[in-house]
Amino acid sequence: MKQYHDLLEQVLNQGIKKGDRTGTGTISSFGHQMRFDLQEGFPLVTTKKVPFKLIVSELLWFIKGDTNIRYLLEHNNHIWDEWAFKNWVESDEYTGPDMTDFGLKSLKDEEFKKEYQHQMQLFQEKVLTDDQFQEKYGDLGSVYGKQWRQWQKLSGDTIDQLKEVIESIKYNPDSRRHIVSAWNPEDVPSMALPPCHTLFQFYVADGKLSCQLYQRSGDLFLGIPFNIASYALLTHLVANECGLEPGEFIHTIGDAHIYSNHIAQVNKQLSREFKTLPTLKLNQQKSLFDLDPSDVVIENYNPHPAIKAPVAV
Repeated sequence: MKQYHDLLEQVLNQGIKKGDRTGTGTISSFGHQMRFDLQEGFPLVTTKKVPFKLIVSELLWFIKGDTNIRYLLEHNNHIWDEWAFKNWVESDEYTGPDMTDFGLKSLKDEEFKKEYQHQMQLFQEKVLTDDQFQEKYGDLGSVYGKQWRQWQKLSGDTIDQLKEVIESIKYNPDSRRHIVSAWNPEDVPSMALPPCHTLFQFYVADGKLSCQLYQRSGDLFLGIPFNIASYALLTHLVANECGLEPGEFIHTIGDAHIYSNHIAQVNKQLSREFKTLPTLKLNQQKSLFDLDPSDVVIENYNPHPAIKAPVAV
């Protein structure tokens, strides 16, 4: 994962200070690319522990075309909770303490933090147990799964981009149109978070499937390790579905940034030595559309300990 460390160092040392939507502030640099040969091991960062199970359940959630966080909560995945929770606490139906500034409130305010955690727990329980509530407040709008599996046409019909691209890879492997887009300008206003990983393209050569992702915005410390592993996994899954070997994952990033409150964590990570990359084991008898998280296993993953950092919402 030297490619990833090199990018961290480059942005940290040569990036420029910029403001951002969250008000946190970043060190930013525009236009970068990393390449990962998937035959050399699975690209899961080893200089800090990355929770692979969360990556698997989130990707399978996308693949299912789901946009409601209930599936994620059922698999103890809380990656998307804050955005759904925000919709609830800003609604007329919410009657608890004011949580509308939870993304800006200082974590030093222990009373606020305790109340936030209490309200979040209530919210999660209602999403899991109340069908009407989860339909209204657990849904994140037309995010990734919707665009991948049910892109809305002007005619009213939908396009299953993921199934169509898999069919294209199988029957027309040399096509230069193996593309799936998550960026739908008409739907962006209805999304809890506009897609950061906006478009990916597959490429077939010598019996191997490669994938290139264009990501408009990348949180280098927290988000990018997830994105690398997620799209490397997607490449493995689609390759298996099409009877191919995995080739390369190429990661192209627009605004690559380090949040100002992640700098100490980045320096700590950069001080650590690399370890051997793990290997991926799949249930190859199942279609990727039928996989459960238990069908995807990482082996020989022995990373350095996790490094905590706040999420900018």
